[in-house]
Amino acid sequence: MTRLSSATLAGLPADIVRPGYDRAAVRPGVVHLGIGAFNRAHQAVIFDDALTAGDLRWGVIAASLRSPGVRDQMMPQDCLYTMLVRDGSAEQARIIGVVSQVLVAPEDPAALVAALAAPDTHIVTLTVTEKGYKLDPATGALIEGDPQLAADLASLAAPQTAPGFLVAALAARRAAGLPPFTAISCDNLPHNGTRLRNAVLALAARHDLALADWIAAEGAFPETMVDRIVPATTDADIAALADRLGVEDQAMVKTEPFLQWVIEDKFCGPRPDFGAGVQVTAAVAPWEEAKLRLLNGAHSGIAYLGGLAGIDHVHEVLALPEARHFVETLWDEAQTTLSPPPELDVAAYRRELMARFDNPTLQHRTRQIAMDGSQKLPQRLLATIAARLAAGQGIDALSLAVAAWVRWQAGVDDRGEAHVVDDPLAAAIAARLADASSTQARVDAILGFDAVVPADLAGNAAFRAALIRWLAILEADGARAALAQL
Repeated sequence: MTRLSSATLAGLPADIVRPGYDRAAVRPGVVHLGIGAFNRAHQAVIFDDALTAGDLRWGVIAASLRSPGVRDQMMPQDCLYTMLVRDGSAEQARIIGVVSQVLVAPEDPAALVAALAAPDTHIVTLTVTEKGYKLDPATGALIEGDPQLAADLASLAAPQTAPGFLVAALAARRAAGLPPFTAISCDNLPHNGTRLRNAVLALAARHDLALADWIAAEGAFPETMVDRIVPATTDADIAALADRLGVEDQAMVKTEPFLQWVIEDKFCGPRPDFGAGVQVTAAVAPWEEAKLRLLNGAHSGIAYLGGLAGIDHVHEVLALPEARHFVETLWDEAQTTLSPPPELDVAAYRRELMARFDNPTLQHRTRQIAMDGSQKLPQRLLATIAARLAAGQGIDALSLAVAAWVRWQAGVDDRGEAHVVDDPLAAAIAARLADASSTQARVDAILGFDAVVPADLAGNAAFRAALIRWLAILEADGARAALAQL
């Protein structure tokens, strides 16, 4: 079938929303590192809105830091793709035209450095996942044993990591007399701007102290919070859209109506006049904390408990009354640890979250959410548990979610069916658990792994007891029995 492209836009059905600007007149003011489905349904849409509003400075050059998959989907389509917004039986299709090019960093690192260093580039956004920052979760220091980072520490002639590309490009900008860009992390990390800044400054200092001082003084790394549910696209989604459009779109994304981007008011150069869905604020942390501990914390619990029970999708997990009770109880626990801004009505936010989780048209897979758990648990669940324990409060639902993550590491669900533990620390965790012959020993093996569990929390007797209790139930009777006991 013919692919979506500039040449096929005119022939699309009349109800398909097309780019409302001249793509040939757009200048690339943004470079995005780590293009994937979430970026295409979130930040890219915000910049597409800016173009639609008439500010043509905000086109996007995107880059994959690993594989050519997204490039091979998008470039044959002139980088056009469809965003499907699904809400119940309603579905809106919009063609997004903001991306002009997709680079594959390992194939041509110099091309990506050149794009980052170009005079038109004012903003760099990143969705490289928690592991892409190359920082130790426990200490915040560079993971010097990481092979890619080790290569960037030795030389930035051909960078391999996100911090490496930023440092190389900032060095080139400084040498050319250009100001730095604003670098915006869009990953679900607490203090993500600070983490990105720390990684960049630490790497820069290893190469050139004057460069690090310049970046520290002149650059900007705003904190941000991003929120939109973007499930993985399936072959069935692509086929159904092809029937609707009359052309094939291999880069399509599907999402929900809700979109939120909270950005710290800290820029070092031009920025768009952000429209709907974006809030520029002096303090992102309270928004970020609420999102991580309510939405993301519940998502992780749903993913591991639902995955262990053999349930494929979030809305199917929440069809179980005991699972809804688990989520509400986890939210009750997490809510006491928050300091919400005046604009955030937590009760209304919880109702809105549950409605979003219940959206059956998203088909959000539990196994997609379960990926990279070792990188997600510290901010989604462990920090909340530490705050509750410090206040002398209970952790029943929160500790059940963590115990379900431990159980997930066994690589087999409650039906005896195997699954892949998709996690950068999977091998290290498996090695720790290999010689643990009892539930108590398995909990102790995890608690002793300071790459995931902070030492002060690992030594907490109440946390240890809760994990042993819940893991024993999960191992003996399964996830649904544990939910029923909660």
